[in-house]
Amino acid sequence: MEPSEICQQITFLHSSDLKVTKHFYNGLLGLEVVRDQGTCLIFKVTPSAFLGFCEHIEALPAGRRIILTLVTEDVDEWYLQLKKNGASIEEPPKANPKFQIYHFFLKDPDGYWIEFQRFDHPLSG
Repeated sequence: MEPSEICQQITFLHSSDLKVTKHFYNGLLGLEVVRDQGTCLIFKVTPSAFLGFCEHIEALPAGRRIILTLVTEDVDEWYLQLKKNGASIEEPPKANPKFQIYHFFLKDPDGYWIEFQRFDHPLSG
């Protein structure tokens, strides 16, 4: 007998301040908090993909060690909305021919890189 299909995905990362993390992911990005475990928060990204942030997970050294990529057809709209809401974004969206994407980056309160991206040729699901 084979195991059943994997039905959800959660990535857990360190948070130095869950209130600030909640403000960023829920308040700024609009991701729903689906579980508050006291020392961890879990946000819904898609119906089957989630981001979790916990105070007890060890922090990573600063730098581009993790990129959380949020795939959307509306890269420009996300850029405009986030700028309007005060997000610090270094560069506007641009094409990246090497990876065949259109994207921009911002950082979350713990320094994680958040990428909003559209594939030139979408992944099949």
